[in-house]
Amino acid sequence: MSENGNAPRADKVAVVEEVTAKLNAATAVFVSEYRGLTVSQLADLRKPLRESGAEHKVYKNTLVKLAATAAGMEGLHQHLVGPTALTFVSGDVAAAAKALTQQAKATPALVLKGGMMGDTVMSAEDLKILADLPPREVLLAKFAGALQAPLVKTAGLLQAMPRNFAYGLDALIQQREEAA
Repeated sequence: MSENGNAPRADKVAVVEEVTAKLNAATAVFVSEYRGLTVSQLADLRKPLRESGAEHKVYKNTLVKLAATAAGMEGLHQHLVGPTALTFVSGDVAAAAKALTQQAKATPALVLKGGMMGDTVMSAEDLKILADLPPREVLLAKFAGALQAPLVKTAGLLQAMPRNFAYGLDALIQQREEAA
């Protein structure tokens, strides 16, 4: 701390820089209220979040607001009221939202507030909708199937043309042989 007392403390600057870096690196950030959660309940929440590529951390709101401003995510400010925790998602966003909403159902003390995905501010309801999406792999498989279907149909038609021509030619040859 400086002699005049106005300079921010080094530890607070370090926290703001850490949160700013996490915000910039995250695909999405979810905000929840953790008032009344036990240490074991927080541990139960962190495990499925880690599996989906997310990290759940508690920081002071004033420091998070500074970091959100630095990261260009002022939309988070509206959710930073009361005891809040941040979930930084770098993996499957839908899986992280699902883990968070499932834990919120099992533990009423965990209240979903909202968050941000890219430049979009999300409400608690948006998080629940996101949690209902199928996992990324399922969506990719459905997309690949949708792309593949017309190709399979076209390939079948292209295979049928010479086959049908051969059947027609064979029938014509047999008809001429029978007539002769």
